[in-house]
Amino acid sequence: MMRLTRDFGTMIEKPVVPGMSADVIFASSRKYRIGAYNQMFDARNDPKITSMKEVIARETAQLLEQQMRLSVRDLASKFERGLAAAARLSDEARLREAASLEKHVLLKKLRDSLESLKGRVGGGNKVEVQEVIHMVESLAVKLAQREGELIQEKAEVKKLANFLKQASEDAKKLVNEERAFARAEIESAKAAVRRVEEALREHERNSRSPSKEELEELMKEVQEARLIKMLHRQSKVMDMEHELQALRSQLAEKTKRSVELQKKLAIIKKGERNTLLYELNGAEALGSYLEIQPSSDDAPELSKCSIHIQWYQVSCEGGKRELISGATKAIYAPEPLDVGRKLQAVIDSNGWQVTLTTTGPIDPAPGLGSYVELLVRKHDTEFNVVITQKNGIEQPSESIHVLHVGKMRMKLSKDNTTIAKEFYSNSMQLCGVRGGGNAAAQALFWQACRGVSFILAFESERERNAAIMLARRFAFDCNITLVGPNDRSPEGTA
Repeated sequence: MMRLTRDFGTMIEKPVVPGMSADVIFASSRKYRIGAYNQMFDARNDPKITSMKEVIARETAQLLEQQMRLSVRDLASKFERGLAAAARLSDEARLREAASLEKHVLLKKLRDSLESLKGRVGGGNKVEVQEVIHMVESLAVKLAQREGELIQEKAEVKKLANFLKQASEDAKKLVNEERAFARAEIESAKAAVRRVEEALREHERNSRSPSKEELEELMKEVQEARLIKMLHRQSKVMDMEHELQALRSQLAEKTKRSVELQKKLAIIKKGERNTLLYELNGAEALGSYLEIQPSSDDAPELSKCSIHIQWYQVSCEGGKRELISGATKAIYAPEPLDVGRKLQAVIDSNGWQVTLTTTGPIDPAPGLGSYVELLVRKHDTEFNVVITQKNGIEQPSESIHVLHVGKMRMKLSKDNTTIAKEFYSNSMQLCGVRGGGNAAAQALFWQACRGVSFILAFESERERNAAIMLARRFAFDCNITLVGPNDRSPEGTA
């Protein structure tokens, strides 16, 4: 018994466990305090101490907040500093992991020592040693929990480091792109300056006053060039125009003669030579006009009030006849809608009726289609016209006006004054003049809107027909069909 007491005293003189201070602080960010009665307290709830996760979150929020107001170069340097800070945090995490390993070893050794001491002491000391063992075990459990948190923090730090690294690389790439763009702009500016300097030097060389002899020679050359152009080019163009005009006249005469012969031949075949009192004269083609003339001395005058005339369109297939509203004169000028159809005139008087029909369908004007296709490519086409009637009232003035046919609207103006301007609509009407003498082939009827109408005379039949076809083409693109008064919209008309 005395030996055991001596051994115990020896153990007291040389304790296995060294003394511990009141505050036990390990290398990790978690701190433990030993208070009264050997109780351990976690220092994480202390408001004066900030965790590493909060520090990282605060710095990241500050960095993202300042990102919008930093320049590209400052942003790159800021990302580099953040990357360095992340590297330092990663190093610290590795150090903490190593220190944590050491703590586990130390705690295990401490517990083993306490277990050994517990077997050697008795009484109250053994109870205290048992309490210390429980404290060490709780400390080991908390240390293990802390290890899990450290692993999570390590993953977040690694993720933040990768994000900062990628952002730093993007910032460097953006800086390089901006630098390359700035260099290109500088080179372009230098090249522009060189071109301006070269142009100024060239201007200075050219701006030297020429001598009087050089000016006289230049004026002489210009006059000779003008004379050559006037004598040769203009004369060639005029000669070609005269030749074309002569060919057109000959073609019109031959066409007229051919139509007359065809009519006489048809009359002879039908045996009606002595029965018809009237006949149709004129070329059956677009750009001309047809006129009802007496073929017998017994034929009454067409100017009498008791005689009524009405023109019709006759389809070549099926012979369907459609009335042409307003065509009640002895003269009728075919318009583009009549091409490909026959024309028929019915003369009514007291007790008798005469029907005159063209020998064939109305032919198109040569070259008119290609001319209209060229005009379609333009946004706006101008035609010189003269207003002969306005709202049914004759206009004495023969001043030149301009008719604008556009893709969306038509406009009639004189100089800078607009007389009528309307977009294509269902209230707009357009057709050739139905009657009116020899000039009917050069005139058209245009109702801009309800209550505003004009009869316009063109410079030629070609211009009049081109204006009608062009306006109908543009109106059809706007889902509008332009026809005459009381006309039905023909199918397939463009």
